[in-house]
Formats: sequence, C-alpha cells, structure tokens
Amino acid sequence: MNTLKNQVEQDPANAQGDILSATLERRSFLKYAGAGAAGIALIAAGCKKDKMDGRANFGKDDIAILNYAYALEQLEAAFYTKVVASPYTGISSLESSIMTDIRDHEIAHREFFKAALGGSAIPSLEVDFSSVNFSSRDSVLSTAKAFEDLGVSAYNGAGFLIKSDAYLTLAGKIVSVEARHAAMIRDLISNGTFADSSVVNAQGLDTSRSPSQVLAIAGTYIKTPLNVEGLPTY
Repeated sequence: MNTLKNQVEQDPANAQGDILSATLERRSFLKYAGAGAAGIALIAAGCKKDKMDGRANFGKDDIAILNYAYALEQLEAAFYTKVVASPYTGISSLESSIMTDIRDHEIAHREFFKAALGGSAIPSLEVDFSSVNFSSRDSVLSTAKAFEDLGVSAYNGAGFLIKSDAYLTLAGKIVSVEARHAAMIRDLISNGTFADSSVVNAQGLDTSRSPSQVLAIAGTYIKTPLNVEGLPTY
C-alpha cells in the first residue's frame, strides 16, 4: 500500500493511468456479483470490532473519503456488470456498447480505489438490486440515471473535504467521467436533457450532496453495514 500511496501522492496522473490500464487488461477477472436485502446501517463503532462483526470501517479523514468513493464505485460497477450480463429487452447494439463502456469505466474506478487504499480498503459490499427490473429498459435507465446523478453530486460535495491535493486531482478526473456517463444516460432516456434544470442550476452549477445525504440514498441498494464515524461530512 505504501508504495502505491507514495506513487499517487508524487505523480497522481501516472499512478491512476497505470492502475486503470492494468485493470482494463484483466477483463477475465472483472466480475462482480452482488446480493442481499434492502437497507444500510450507518454505524458509529470502534474500529477494533469491525472485522469481527462484519462492519465495513471507512477510517477517517482522506482515507474515509476514498473509501466513500470506493463504496459508490463498487455499487455502480455491480449494477452495470449485471446490466451487461443480462441486457434489457430490446437493447440496441449502440446501447449495449454504451453500457459495456460505462461498466468498464466503473470497474476501473473501483479497482483504482481498491489498489490505492490497500489494507485500508473496505471489503467488497453486498448489494441489493431487487427494486430494479433488469429486463425493462425504463427501469434500468432510470436507475442508471439515479446512480450517475448521485455519483456526480457525491464527488462535487466531497471535493472540499479532501485534504490531499493529489487525491483532489484524482477525484476531479473521475467526476468528469461520471458526468459524461450521466449526460449519456439522460440523452438515452430523452434526447437533449443531458444538462437540464434538475441537475444544473441557473448559475450553471451542478448539484452537490454531502456524504451523509449520498449514503442515505445509496443505502437503498447496499446491505453491508458501514462504520462511517470518521467520514467528514456537513
């Protein structure tokens, strides 16, 4: 972990590029299956007990924020992996290609955070997509829209909480990709809605949410109980 952490801090652009490239080359290992019931427990408890009782400890400060991003990327990667594995009825070749590209991006993001966090990374999360009808285009795209908009608002809302300039640079590069996803999904639903007033205000600024607000929404799809006591929020 220390070697990678030093690489990220010294040269964030190359560190991310190396990890993302390696991740995309290992396609045979990029499989993620999630299962579970509804809900998420946001538990403030001692770190020593986390590994014994199954709670995922975010840590504190920048490590907590990286784990926060890692949790969201796990959720998105799991969702798009299922979409690609079980395409909705009537999916076009173009839409299939778009979903595959987004899946690969989310998996790359997930693997980057996992590698960068090393021993401080939370475990693989159990997810619950029982509310999603994966055979329905409307259900899949509306869920994708919700996830992408949530992801963009999460990065926007957490940026000023990050202390490390290197980590902030990486977050900025990833949120720009998430915004591209959000725009594409919105246009698949209704052409020309990529930046409508529901996400972009009159000042031309996108939505932002605090970590506590984001986790309250994401909790619908996450089963694993989380210890977020050290996660900065507002």
